[in-house]
This record gives sequence, C-alpha cells and structure tokens, in this order.
Amino acid sequence: MKPHRLCMTHNLVLAYGLHNKMEIYRPHKAYPVELAQFHSADYIDFLHKITPDTQELFSKELLKYNMGEDCPVFDNLFEFCQIYAGGTIDAAHRLNSQLCDIAINWAGGLHHARKCAASGFCYVNDLVLGILELLKYHARVLYIDIDVHHGDGVEEAFYQTDRVMTVSFHKFGDLFFPGTGDVKDIGSNEGKYYAINVPLKDGIEDASFNSMFKLIISKVVEFYQPGAIVLQCGADSLAGDRLGCFNLSIEGHAECVRFVKSLKIPLLVTGGGGYTKENVARCWTVETGVLLDTELPDEIPDNDYIDYFKPDCKLKTQSGNNMENLNSKTYLSAIKMQVFENLRNLQHAPSVQMHEVPPDWYIPDINEDELDPEEHIHQHMQDKLVQRDDEFYAGDYDNDHDMEETS
Repeated sequence: MKPHRLCMTHNLVLAYGLHNKMEIYRPHKAYPVELAQFHSADYIDFLHKITPDTQELFSKELLKYNMGEDCPVFDNLFEFCQIYAGGTIDAAHRLNSQLCDIAINWAGGLHHARKCAASGFCYVNDLVLGILELLKYHARVLYIDIDVHHGDGVEEAFYQTDRVMTVSFHKFGDLFFPGTGDVKDIGSNEGKYYAINVPLKDGIEDASFNSMFKLIISKVVEFYQPGAIVLQCGADSLAGDRLGCFNLSIEGHAECVRFVKSLKIPLLVTGGGGYTKENVARCWTVETGVLLDTELPDEIPDNDYIDYFKPDCKLKTQSGNNMENLNSKTYLSAIKMQVFENLRNLQHAPSVQMHEVPPDWYIPDINEDELDPEEHIHQHMQDKLVQRDDEFYAGDYDNDHDMEETS
C-alpha cells in the first residue's frame, strides 16, 4: 500500500501519453471538518495528532481506534489521508458540477475504514465521503467493488438506507479478511435488499467473473436506476497478487470497467488494494485507457520504473494457469439466483424528496499572514485548484515545459 505503486501508475500513464487525453487536477487536501462528515471528530483528531514518535503515549487510543499491525502509524499519516480523501471528494464535486462524465482517483478506494476506527490499512474512507458528496445532487448512488476483499466499510456506512446500493464481488470464507460479505447480508431497515454481496471462492477466472458481473450489474441498474456510480477497482483480485486468491487477467479486470463505462452514467473510479505493485500499475493504466477509449500497445514504453516490468516489459498479464477454480457452475448459479431473488424484493428506484443542496465543501478563509512565507498564497492556491506546473513529472525534468499554458 506504499504510495510507490501510485508513482508507478502515474508514470506509466504519462509514458503512454494518456494525460494528453484528459484533464489532470491536483486535489485539495481534505479539511478535518470534511473528514468528519462521516468519521467521528475524536477519531479524526487522533489521526491528526498521532506520529511514530508519540504513539507510545497513546497505547489506549491505538487499541480503541484499531491502529497497529494492519494500520501502522507512519510519518505524515494525516496528510496522506487528506490527499487521497480530497481526491475522491473533488472527483465527486466535478461530477456533481457536470464538469466531467468520468473522474478517476487511483489513490482512493480505501474501503475498510470505519466511522470510528481504521481497518485493513484504511484510515479514512474516501469512498463514503465521495458518495456523501454525490448524494447532494443524486437521489440514488450505486457503489460497485471488485477488490478481492469485501467492501465492508462502505456497506456498513449505508447499510440502513436505500439512497445507496452497495454491490461487492469478493472472496468469502476460509477466515479471509475481513470475514464479512455473505450473500445473506442484504441491509436492514430502509436499506433492506440494498446491500448485495457476491461471495466467491479461490481461483475464479475471467469468463466466470465477467459473466456474473455483467448479469448482476445489468439487473441492478435496471431496478435501481442510479444517478451516479462509484467503482472501486482494487487490483488485488488479479492473478498473482501477493494477498489475493483470484485468477483474473488484467484484461478480465478491465472488462468490468469497460462494462460500467458503457452504462453512460456519471462515474467515479478509484483504486483500492493491490500488492504486486507492477501489476497494479499495469492494471490501472490499462483501465485509464479503457475509460479514455484508447487501446494501448502491449510493449511498455521506456519510463522511470521500466526495470520493474522486466524481463518481458509487456502491459497485459494473463491469468495464472496453475490455480484451480473452486467456483463450480452450480455454486455460481446459486449465488446469482439468490441475488436476483433479493432484487425482486426491493421496490424499483426508490423516490427521494431532494431538499436544499448543502454546500459542496467547507473551505476556511485564507489568512496569508499565517501561511509559510516560502509557500504563501501562490502555492496555497495551487494546492486547491488545477494541475501544478510540474504535474506531468516524468523524470529529472518536467515534461510539460513546452506545452501551451491554459487557464
């Protein structure tokens, strides 16, 4: 989960020239008050003040907030959370403002974080924050998760509402983390039947996964008629992942993205898990191309991380051939029929009385006197607005020097 894999992805996207086909934005760092739209204020305050040097003073709080082995304290932890959460919030805002049809934040997708605790290296649940932003303008939001781990934090956040339908395709059983996501978990109260879980076994391959995905998502969209979709593209469902146990090729994973894009519904795409970093970079680059309707050459162009892709330097990996698929046709059919039965029990597209739209986000007034004189207002405004001058960094020099300046 180190940001290194995001650097590799960004670099590969640049190497293929995909940045020329989309707008690149530097997100604002989410303010504590924004993070507290979902998370408890005391938890956010704790994230803000904890450091590796001081954590020994907070042993009780570390236990309370589930910080430790899976969720270590590291330098600049809170800023890390602010950046990836700000990216997803800004992506949702741009969709709400109809400034784009598709917004991508590969740094986001940390779906395990709870209201009052960290979980599975997820500290702040950017997905929940992004969905809350979308709900200001859309009566219904569909959340889809193809990470190998169950999207438990997002499901839990919206378990009792019909404003959000969560659909998670994940490994279930054998004490696999996080241990939730049974097909029988369907939501409660107003949210009953609005949580859909597709529990899968080891070794599922492209044909079976894509068939299940398309059938279920088609039926969900038909019944639910969402105004916006959030798609979490965790890459630990790829074959060969260090923590995963599925057998998907990059092309099979990307087919899910292609299908959701074809629905022509405003779409927010995030990253997620993924622990074989060269394949994470490959996957999210291919999927960036899919979202841009751009077929990419299989030969990876020269870039700063080319050694990670050797010896073959190919973009698209295949499924592993030696993994047994434990998902029988009978098992998959039973899961599919149970999901369809649950869908038949919900009313078509619940109507929602939309009230006055709250403000998009809270941004405090700027006091120039309090800013670091080295940064002052120019850098501060850059942090909030469009791409930095060095946004297209691809080596020792900025490769954007010669491009025309645009406002």
